[in-house]
Amino acid sequence: MRHKVAGKRLSRSKDERRALRRIMVNQLFTHERIKTTRAKAQAIRGQAERLITLAKRGNSAGEAQMVHTRRLAAARMDDPEMVKKLFDDIAPRYEDRPGGYTRILKLGPRYGDSAEMVLIELIEE
Repeated sequence: MRHKVAGKRLSRSKDERRALRRIMVNQLFTHERIKTTRAKAQAIRGQAERLITLAKRGNSAGEAQMVHTRRLAAARMDDPEMVKKLFDDIAPRYEDRPGGYTRILKLGPRYGDSAEMVLIELIEE
């Protein structure tokens, strides 16, 4: 039984899940909107919102705190350009917003296997 075990398995091993989440969060920050299944969108939503909150906190803090938060984000994202975009473009956009940076819109079932497809996007201010 998986009582009180957080997270979705997504029919993958631990390393595959971690890589999938990392790639999808990078794609979300790159394109600001991606089409995927509902389970995958729900799996990455929390991580994306936590990274935006981390970037907001780093931008408003002192120099030492900013370096620390950039390193934390870099450890979770693996792409230096995406970290730069997160801190310079995405986080300032949500400076006055207390949370809820993403939106999930239902698109209907996929033709091949009837998987529920959704559009996950960053909310525009």
